[in-house]
Amino acid sequence: MKTLLSFCALQGVLLTAQAQTPAIPSPDIQIKNAVLAAPADKRDGATVYGYSPKNEFVVLRKGTNELVCLADDPAQKGLSVSCYHRDLDPFMERGRVLKQAGKKPAEILAMREQEVKAKKLTMPTHPSSLFSYTAKDEDYDAATGEVKDGYLRSVVYIPYATAESTGLPLKPEAPGMPWIMDPGTHRAHIMINPPVSTTAHH
Repeated sequence: MKTLLSFCALQGVLLTAQAQTPAIPSPDIQIKNAVLAAPADKRDGATVYGYSPKNEFVVLRKGTNELVCLADDPAQKGLSVSCYHRDLDPFMERGRVLKQAGKKPAEILAMREQEVKAKKLTMPTHPSSLFSYTAKDEDYDAATGEVKDGYLRSVVYIPYATAESTGLPLKPEAPGMPWIMDPGTHRAHIMINPPVSTTAHH
């Protein structure tokens, strides 16, 4: 009886562990979805980071151009992928490490700001792009990689730029209008959010 109870308890633990471990899509599907964030002419040559069957963050494909793409995190609902200029990699990598260590967004911003000023972390001296592509859970099939009604937005990092140095507003005055976020900091960037399609599925 004791053995049976132990077995049942162990089975319960295993089932719980299984429920918490997300299904990892195949590398092909991860790559297919990750590059949706990239401009069409950059997709084939982009480097892609994603997840191994053991849920480890790995390079799925080494690229030949300047773009780095991140596959969707299988533990999060919906689809969220991004691609950015390789010169932003140290900045992005540091953010991932700090997030994994449990740091909150405000802490990450403050820590990276300090590290850039201390020259421990390098930001590009030229404008550098990031593209983000997202879709709701019901519009994304992780098994096939099919996506409908995805939303693409663009960001251009220009460290330490301000509203005054660029002539950009601090908020969009009209849908799709560029504006500057985090001005005067290492992660100052131009935000470009296209209007959301009114025909999108809800």
